[in-house]
Amino acid sequence: MFAPKLVATIVLAATFSARAQSGGVSISAIESLIRAQQFDQALSALRTALRQHPDNYELWTLDGICFAMQGNDSPALAAFNHALSISPDYSPALKGEVQLLYRTGDQRAIPLLERLLKSDPDDTTAHEMLATLEARRGDCRDAVSQFAFSKGAIANHPDSLQAYGYCLFKLGQTVDAIPVFRQLIPLLPGSTFASYDLAVLLFSTHDNKGAIETLEPFLTPDQRNADLLSLASQAYEAIGDTPKAVTLQRQAIIADPNEATNYVLFAVLCLTHDSFKVGIDMLNAGLERVPGNSSLYRSRGVLYVQLGDYDRAQADFKMAEQLDSAHSISIYAGDLATLERDNPNLALAHVREQLKHRPQDPLLHLLLAQLLMMKGPNPQSPAFHEAMQNAMAAARIEPDLIDAHNQLAGMYMNLGEYSLAVKECRTALHYDPSNETALYHLILSFRHTGEDENLPSLVKRLAELHEQSRQRESDRKRFQLVEAPSSKTQSGTTQ
Repeated sequence: MFAPKLVATIVLAATFSARAQSGGVSISAIESLIRAQQFDQALSALRTALRQHPDNYELWTLDGICFAMQGNDSPALAAFNHALSISPDYSPALKGEVQLLYRTGDQRAIPLLERLLKSDPDDTTAHEMLATLEARRGDCRDAVSQFAFSKGAIANHPDSLQAYGYCLFKLGQTVDAIPVFRQLIPLLPGSTFASYDLAVLLFSTHDNKGAIETLEPFLTPDQRNADLLSLASQAYEAIGDTPKAVTLQRQAIIADPNEATNYVLFAVLCLTHDSFKVGIDMLNAGLERVPGNSSLYRSRGVLYVQLGDYDRAQADFKMAEQLDSAHSISIYAGDLATLERDNPNLALAHVREQLKHRPQDPLLHLLLAQLLMMKGPNPQSPAFHEAMQNAMAAARIEPDLIDAHNQLAGMYMNLGEYSLAVKECRTALHYDPSNETALYHLILSFRHTGEDENLPSLVKRLAELHEQSRQRESDRKRFQLVEAPSSKTQSGTTQ
């Protein structure tokens, strides 16, 4: 555990020994008992001394130290608090309480550390502790500022280096984060995560050879870390070594056959190199292992588009949209997703009731349309008509609500009104030129309107967008904080 040792606090307490002893209290004797770990005798002496001097903050601090060294955190915190109520800026009491709070990640340590630094701005230990706590609560900007004051102190502290590097990455300071992770790797021999995170950073800065060199020692036939294998695959693809990229992505699928992303990344390789049938076969295998995954259907639909098999593509895109509906509903309505699964009629009644009170809420209109369409109503049915009216209302109230335009495009396609579907797709793409759903709706609609001259460029654009979106999703999930396995045993590390 990284923190000032309690013995150090005792030494600090000794600075007032002579003055306290002149008042008839032998603080040095109590300190000696604590150093000798004779805690019961020390506490007995402290009880006697505190009865005589109840406002002596030095004695209350020693009381806290004694309890803390016994592992009795609750009375220790009470004693330190009492000392600080008498002398709010007394450094030994502040440090004692900070240590106890920091050990459990208690955010109440932050204002205490700030008080310590006010009196001693050069306390690198306090800077490091404050930085670590701020990183834990997501305040990376403040954390980076504090870590900058303690660069020398954290050089051998794996957890602090990792938190520092991660925060730099989160703030977009990737170039600055790279040397931090290089510094971390030798502190964790035998661990893969530091090398993996460094490779992520190198790959994100297009240093693909550097990423490969970092990962190469771990690319063994028995490697089971699918994320590491996928990252290496993408780095090899980036330098033009497609056979190696394919081999590694296949190995990633074997390592984690239930992760849909592994199949999608393989399909992206096939998409890039016009091996559409091979990609479809792999996605078929993925759907056998991970049935009902919308990303697999969407990727297969993109490959079918490349082959010109628009009927199968449309079926896959429609299935992907149906599978995504529950996710969309959960975003817009929270517990209504559960209501819909358990009792669709109750969910519909709930939304209709809410619309009576909030008739201008575009998300409620869209939600009602989605709930109705999840039942697969006949295009000529009242339910379909109600869904259409609500999707139109959502788009009218909030014209840049892209999901509403995509909903309408899909419904117009069900009605065979492809010209109207094209109009909705173009509106959606006006607000978001990179929207995959709008683009594949547009491609399928153009096929029916006879505007085939537009298809080749749109098909190419769809492939590019699909590859980019999969890359973004992969990057979003990739970089993770992992606790250093040795952090609990090495002094000078944070938790």
